[in-house]
Amino acid sequence: MAEAEMSKNLLNNLMKQAQQMQERVKQLQEEAAGKTVEASSGGGMVTVVANGRQEVLSIKIDPSVVDPADIEMLQDLISAAVNEALRKAQEIMKDEMSRLTAGMGLPPGLI
Repeated sequence: MAEAEMSKNLLNNLMKQAQQMQERVKQLQEEAAGKTVEASSGGGMVTVVANGRQEVLSIKIDPSVVDPADIEMLQDLISAAVNEALRKAQEIMKDEMSRLTAGMGLPPGLI
């Protein structure tokens, strides 16, 4: 019976730790939403601001880059700036999760 009790206690502890981790992840996600990153392309012609939740908050376009005859360049600049901003936002979350899992003995990138 002692072995069954130990197993039950171990399971309860694991469940409690998992619940605490879920709460901490939720808190980190909320904190990440308050952090912003900025990325630009074309030497600052297009600037994108995003938050840690990978939501684009704003896009600023230098009027000199708006050329109806060359809309493809503008599209490329916007795409490049958005992708870089989202990459930076992902990095914020990755760093936060690494801090959360530090010392837990989990393989890198598991969460």
